[in-house]
Amino acid sequence: MKTIPLLLMGCGGVGRQLLQHIVSCRSLHAKLGVHLRVVGVCDSKSLIVVSDELSMELDDEFLLEVCRVKLSGSSLLTLCNSGQFQALTNSDSTRKVIDIAAVLGKSLGLALVDCSASSGTIGVLKQVVDLGCCIVLANKKPLTSTMEDYDKLVSHPRRIRHESTVGAGLPVIVSINRVISSGDAVHRIVGSLSGTLGYVMSEVEDGKPLSQVVKVAKSLGFTEPDPRDDLSGMDVARKALILARLLGWRINLDSIKIESLFPKEMGANAMSVEDFLDSGLLLLDKDIQERVTKASLNGNVLRYVCVIEGSRNG
Repeated sequence: MKTIPLLLMGCGGVGRQLLQHIVSCRSLHAKLGVHLRVVGVCDSKSLIVVSDELSMELDDEFLLEVCRVKLSGSSLLTLCNSGQFQALTNSDSTRKVIDIAAVLGKSLGLALVDCSASSGTIGVLKQVVDLGCCIVLANKKPLTSTMEDYDKLVSHPRRIRHESTVGAGLPVIVSINRVISSGDAVHRIVGSLSGTLGYVMSEVEDGKPLSQVVKVAKSLGFTEPDPRDDLSGMDVARKALILARLLGWRINLDSIKIESLFPKEMGANAMSVEDFLDSGLLLLDKDIQERVTKASLNGNVLRYVCVIEGSRNG
């Protein structure tokens, strides 16, 4: 049985689903001769880690309790009632993650899984890749940071996987990598890369107001924590940048032309998430409905489409 130590960063919807999946698939993993030994989980404020990362693990009952606690909006620190693990906060947790990576990376191996939606994990990820660790990303922000950060993260190609950053369950990234590895050139990529915006537009086509649809989508966990990341086109832009960089384009986010579905006066610097959901969205209903109607009259549907084409930027 091959045991793989794993540390999870991010206990939001994606992180919780991963923990539940690990627990529910134990029998499958056993048939494959693999055991995922979860040594720690952390959110934006704290880290819960076993007291001995070389031999101990957070058991399945505890992992499910983590899911319940985070779903309720509570802190991981409410779980600190056992001597079998440590609880750390802020900078202490960052140092501890790196310490664990140094101990496990080149001996037993460590899979550091980033299911957060934060750019704050980039510093840790850049350090652990040199320590023999594998990094697994659902978080798009590290791969859409500066080219310097990107080059560092992919400097050990066999130690990074990020299939879920673009396409979710669809094998978009592995397919592109196989095309490139076979010697074929990719000249153009066109796609509706946002499942969230696809859902939103389909619902609006059915006559529902945008403001209502976005709130429902957020409640279902379809949107980013701040739905403006989806509606601004920024989520699609990050996915486009990841794909472009896979093709060898050395570009940054500011090289991408993005069309936002809301004005800058409703941006994060001017309006809170709550105010945007309560009042800002209502101001967008009419415009979006008019665009849906116009597309329909032309025999089309309204979709947010990404286009990647042209020569590489060297």
